[in-house]
Amino acid sequence: MTPEELSAALVRILNNLTSDGRVQVEVPETVRVERPKNRDHGDWATNIALQLGKKAGMNPREFAELVAKELAKEPGITAVDIAGPGFINITVDAAAAGELAKNIVEAGAEYGKNQTLAGHTINMEFVSANPTGPLHIGHTRWAALGDAIVRVLRASGADVTAEYYINDAGNQMNVFALSIYNRLHGNPVQDGGYPGQYIQDLADAIAIDHPEVRSLTEAAAIPVLRQYGYELQMKDIKTTLADFGVSFDVFFPESQLHSTGAIQAAVERLREQGHVEDRDGAVWLKTTEFGDDKDRVLIRANGEPTYFAADAAYYLSKKDRGFPEKMYLLGADHHGYIGRLKAIADAAGDDANKNIEILIGQLMSVNGARFSKRAGNIIELRDLIDWLGSDALRYSLERVPADSPIAVDPELLKKASNDNPVFYIQYAHARSRQAAHQAQARGVDRSAFDASLLTHPTENDLLAALGQFPSIVAGAGASREPHRIARHIEAVASAYHSWYAACRITPIGDAPVESVHQSRLWLNDAATTVIANGLGLLGVTAPEKM
Repeated sequence: MTPEELSAALVRILNNLTSDGRVQVEVPETVRVERPKNRDHGDWATNIALQLGKKAGMNPREFAELVAKELAKEPGITAVDIAGPGFINITVDAAAAGELAKNIVEAGAEYGKNQTLAGHTINMEFVSANPTGPLHIGHTRWAALGDAIVRVLRASGADVTAEYYINDAGNQMNVFALSIYNRLHGNPVQDGGYPGQYIQDLADAIAIDHPEVRSLTEAAAIPVLRQYGYELQMKDIKTTLADFGVSFDVFFPESQLHSTGAIQAAVERLREQGHVEDRDGAVWLKTTEFGDDKDRVLIRANGEPTYFAADAAYYLSKKDRGFPEKMYLLGADHHGYIGRLKAIADAAGDDANKNIEILIGQLMSVNGARFSKRAGNIIELRDLIDWLGSDALRYSLERVPADSPIAVDPELLKKASNDNPVFYIQYAHARSRQAAHQAQARGVDRSAFDASLLTHPTENDLLAALGQFPSIVAGAGASREPHRIARHIEAVASAYHSWYAACRITPIGDAPVESVHQSRLWLNDAATTVIANGLGLLGVTAPEKM
């Protein structure tokens, strides 16, 4: 019996108690069921009576007694006890607990997925680096976390579009093109230009593919080099993201907002809403009406749109493309964007509390990392991947809450030891696969299953950890916190290693294969499934052997 099944049973019982008039309370959609800290108290516990008792005008313990009486009638439950002021402790029989192993294996890659976010249509923007240079350490954490959040939201039933906003407008692109122009002609990069070997590499590639550019004047060459350099740099960015296991559904260029007139159209739409005014020769959005610390200029006095105007047009573009919910994943230096982006949402007629969500992440550092020889003044993501590996780098960033600064220890991540969290988990998966292969070679298969035989204490612990996985995934989706999944599969790996040391899947010597061996193979493969599914949600591979 899974925590989800217990939760469903509790909801059904509460609805029955309400419908027949024994209690009067609003029944929640789900009831939280957890593993008790003291296993002597049972297999599972819930504090629902403490949550609803007083709301129902009853003593929580009295409320708990009503629920416990009905819960004890459920098949597979052997005991229901009330502790303290109203905690309900639940004990299930071995067969009901062990049946979970078979259910997990049969569910396969679907185990852990849920529909708690079904009906949510989300546009999630992350990374969004300028196309004027390679991805670097400043983009790394959000690339890993953003992709993991997308995966977790989808696993919870949300319809999510991952989007990369390409900042390809503004003078920075001309500076980029001029840097390439100077390298193309053997000149040093201009003051304030983009240094690094990658600029020379771009110039060399353009000289080969488009030799005619060399003969153009600087004025004529800049727009051409701007386009060619942009295309090559975006190709490099996409390749690096792919190597990091990150994919996007949409790459949206800022230049499109300028070329299509979307920015001016956005200004007029906001004006029609009554939130735009002309002042001091400029056009302003009255964001202070929505809690921002000051009004924001949309169009400067010289007629040029601001970055804020592009932000407003981009928000409206997402709205027009059918995304009620817009998520932005921003770096630690973007706290000032929260108020202005929420103001845009309100000014556009949306509800900033529902239609826009902004996540801010803290910085990361890597001990001993060196500046890129290719880029010169940054630590490139591609170098971090080559040095540490995509799996180790991603996992180390995803197992820590986004709002906590993190210092990555390269020596730890390269260790093949239990001190290295990603090795510990991947080794558990590889060990479970090798155990399955060895069992098959000894004639142990899954042709039989007797859940009542899975009674060893380590089996109870492993089953409990496996059973919690769906609720962990749902919680991670609701809170946008993939680190919950990472920490849970670490617990699963720990429980698996303990079980593996205590319980044999294969018979000793020439002893015959028994039902307990076959049943344990189901449990072994259930652990394989949960670890693989958890790693998959984090974009980390689950190796067959190590």
